[in-house]
Amino acid sequence: MAEINLRKARTIIRKALEKGREMELKPLSIVVVDAGGHVIAFEREDTAPPGRFGIAHGKAHGAVMLGMAGRAQMARAEQQAYFMAAVNGVYGGQQIPVPGGVLVRDKKDNVIGAVGVTGDSSDNDAEVALAGIAAAGLTGED
Repeated sequence: MAEINLRKARTIIRKALEKGREMELKPLSIVVVDAGGHVIAFEREDTAPPGRFGIAHGKAHGAVMLGMAGRAQMARAEQQAYFMAAVNGVYGGQQIPVPGGVLVRDKKDNVIGAVGVTGDSSDNDAEVALAGIAAAGLTGED
């Protein structure tokens, strides 16, 4: 199984930030985690609030731990709020079930990590995550 190494994580972040600037988004914070939910890389743009790491991490962590992208988690939370609340308790309150938590898959469709983006609307956050993932030669699942 492929892994997200530091070089790919930095590419994902760099390209996602470039896409965010192209779209004229608010300052972004981006985290890349591996398949175990461990942080590989994080960047916070100048003037982005300092608390954004927790949000970006919660989006990525939730996606990889559940094997379910942020958009699917949000739908699940709307249908079964009690389940998502219980899951959030299991993971110490680290889950943020909204778009912007994007699964990263390798060429064999295995989940190898996730990207969490925060700073603008959740839909825009997801869009820049997908752009960064694609630029790294991987597949994103929003």
